[in-house]
Amino acid sequence: MRALCWHGKGDVRVDTVPDPKIQHPRDAVIKITACAICGSDLHLLDGYQPTMESGDILGHENMGEVIELGSEVTNLKIGDRIVVPFTISCGQCWFCQKGLFSCCDRTNPNAEIAAKAMGHSPAGLFGFSHMLGGYAGGQAEYLRVPMADVGPIKIPDNVSDEQALFLSDIFPTGYMAAVNAQIETGDTVAIWGCGPVGQFAIRSALLLGAGRVIAIDEIPERLVMAEAGGAETIDFSKTDVYDELMKRTDKRGPDSCIDAVGCEASGHGAADAVMDRVKAAAFLATDRVHVLRQAIMCCRKGGTVSIPGVYVGMGDKIPIGAAMNKSLTIKTGQTHVQAYTRSLLKMIEESKIDPSFVVTHPASLEDAPAMYRKFRDKEDGVIKVVLRPGR
Repeated sequence: MRALCWHGKGDVRVDTVPDPKIQHPRDAVIKITACAICGSDLHLLDGYQPTMESGDILGHENMGEVIELGSEVTNLKIGDRIVVPFTISCGQCWFCQKGLFSCCDRTNPNAEIAAKAMGHSPAGLFGFSHMLGGYAGGQAEYLRVPMADVGPIKIPDNVSDEQALFLSDIFPTGYMAAVNAQIETGDTVAIWGCGPVGQFAIRSALLLGAGRVIAIDEIPERLVMAEAGGAETIDFSKTDVYDELMKRTDKRGPDSCIDAVGCEASGHGAADAVMDRVKAAAFLATDRVHVLRQAIMCCRKGGTVSIPGVYVGMGDKIPIGAAMNKSLTIKTGQTHVQAYTRSLLKMIEESKIDPSFVVTHPASLEDAPAMYRKFRDKEDGVIKVVLRPGR
């Protein structure tokens, strides 16, 4: 089959690789009908995620048609159209039983490596380094799906691929970010980053009762999409974010702040952001945490900082004193996708949200290397790329 493979920092290629096979009775194999490039994939492209190996197949936003099933998968049948969560979860361990699916204790075969870096291992993830399981991703013609009796959700015929695909990651991720923000009716929510996760966080915050959402970015097309979703906007390249947020909230600060940027924050020349970039280039730090610092400083006293943005290692000079003295709550985590997919699919079916709004660039799998570069470099108005293998 054809698959998008990582070969080193900045180097991804479409290669011919062996087709996946059933390896366990709880496996399925699907023919990919749609997959997407995620902002998290850019952290792999840019070399921030350790334990990648040349030839690793990328992609964790996947859906397709079931073509083969293991003997213990009884909830699916050949021909079913399914979306696959990016978190691989057993459904049986203590964490899965509590609905903490991204903390699954059983699906990372390299748990010892992850535990050395993090204290404990999270769940295995598709297409996201060997420290997190070394599972092949789905930017490919076919995908092996472990624990297929737990994770995938069937998609009805009246929901299109473009509407359903993002149940694999960015819709639940944006929604969980808003849930973690502990929004009360009428609250003001500030969201840093108007990429795909930020766009879903905007709409999710409003669905959960926020009175105002203020979205922060510098890319014009992202700010336009945020406004279309109901947000006020701040262009951080033109305006001091702290001063503007204080002005718009009568100096109290937002009730909740969501960091939908993560480890590659830009900062547009801010002194701390420049230092982050220098330290990362010199391997003195792994993560550029300008946005997290800013969110902590801007959030009102007693407020909540929610972090869906991906961080991979160590950040420098996080103002923990401000967080403590302001009585902030900080909530974060890889998304517990399986906890949200059914309720979010129901929202799609009831026309409360149409996730296809975020798609700007449909493309073929063979186009993937060029689309990675466009997405990374924010060229051609790219916000979300959907790949169609076999077309």
